[in-house]
Amino acid sequence: MEYLGSKIIKNKDSFVCSYIIDAIEDSYKRLIFPSLMREIRSDLTDKANIVAIDNFSKNVSSLLLQPPIKEKVVLAFDPGFTNGCKLAVVDKTGKYLYSCVIYPFSKNSKDVDNSKLIVKNLIKEYNVDIIAIGNGTASRESEMFIASLIKEIDKKVEYIIVSEAGASIYSTEKVAQEEFPNLSPNERSAVSIGRRLQDPLAELVKIPPEGIGVGLYQHDVPQKELKESLDFVVSSAVNSVGVNVNTASISLLKYVSGLTKKAIDSIIDYRNTKGKINSREELKKVKGISDKAYEQSIGFMRILDGTNPLDKTDIHPESYKETLLLLDEIGCSVDDIGSDKLKNKLKDYDIENSNIDIDKYTLEDIIKSLCKPNRDPRDEMPKPILKSDVLKVEDLHIGDKLQGTVRNVVDFGLFIDIGLHNDGLAHISKISKNYLKHPSEEFSVGDIVDCYVIDIKKDTEKVSLSLIEE
Repeated sequence: MEYLGSKIIKNKDSFVCSYIIDAIEDSYKRLIFPSLMREIRSDLTDKANIVAIDNFSKNVSSLLLQPPIKEKVVLAFDPGFTNGCKLAVVDKTGKYLYSCVIYPFSKNSKDVDNSKLIVKNLIKEYNVDIIAIGNGTASRESEMFIASLIKEIDKKVEYIIVSEAGASIYSTEKVAQEEFPNLSPNERSAVSIGRRLQDPLAELVKIPPEGIGVGLYQHDVPQKELKESLDFVVSSAVNSVGVNVNTASISLLKYVSGLTKKAIDSIIDYRNTKGKINSREELKKVKGISDKAYEQSIGFMRILDGTNPLDKTDIHPESYKETLLLLDEIGCSVDDIGSDKLKNKLKDYDIENSNIDIDKYTLEDIIKSLCKPNRDPRDEMPKPILKSDVLKVEDLHIGDKLQGTVRNVVDFGLFIDIGLHNDGLAHISKISKNYLKHPSEEFSVGDIVDCYVIDIKKDTEKVSLSLIEE
């Protein structure tokens, strides 16, 4: 107000000064200050939205790229109190086998005994390897139920707590209704929990990315920007892993760069009528895939047991000629792809002085693909922690070292699953010796971390953790 007075009042002795000062005070309080406040709030909100959406994107990317647990029969366990626990068995390929409902938390002891008997019979009949327990309501009670049951059987069975984020959304989506028309939404939800352990990416792409819900509160940010950012993240994840064109679902194929809905429908129709696609070249025969769409998408689509071994790699067909020249130069053939013989010969290959007419970056990628034809970025990540017994808050002491899984990354720290009813919280000040603006600079959802107990509140079962060894 002093500033405004100095600009407007030229003669301080004027008889109208008091009126001008009143006008300045009124305009400042009624108009200028509220306007400034709105402007600053809007600016801060825009910055906060950018940070929050970026946080969502990183968390969703990490969740999608969690390593799959392959070749395991899974019993999915969707917990619940009043309406019971929904069970679903899926085989090693993710095929649905059986589902039912049990009531392990009933006040009737017969229901509890019957629930144990049903689970034991399912484990025996389907030779179950892992039990995947959803992390929703009654999750920890279900964990205690399963842990005690495992001790009563001879077979080695382990369990794991799985994020069920978005499972209820998937269960009512059109894709779930088409896939399991005869199952109830609760049963579909259980199947989703089991499959997302076997292959998180293939299952989570069926859920709208904004419905996965890892990060802050997703409904507080602009939905259009959130959807665009998450769609890009999902597309990047799918393309970095690649898809098996003979088994990929519509939900997976829609994120492959270059494929339109028409092209995807044509691929599905071709598979249904002609059977297995045997080569990338054969995809050119599929009506609906233009030359441009083929060129853009083919590098992300794999043919695992086709006529051309190069089709199972992420080498683009336009580089096949140079790839064959490279193989011929080192005395190998396409049948040697992935073999120790080929790896040894390429180990000391001089990329800088190569006679093959191709840029060195593409050549480096070709060499990596030949050595690891089915390379999957997820294989290099730590596998999820499997358990066989439950941890209670009474078992903990200050200073205990534990291993946990990062469930959520937020501005103020990490929520870590250490096996208790509630996830432990590691504050941002306790996660690194280095200064971090945001925990996502060093940590991602799904990371396996060593942590130390620094505080225990037994009445609320809340535990504070540190990733820094005290």
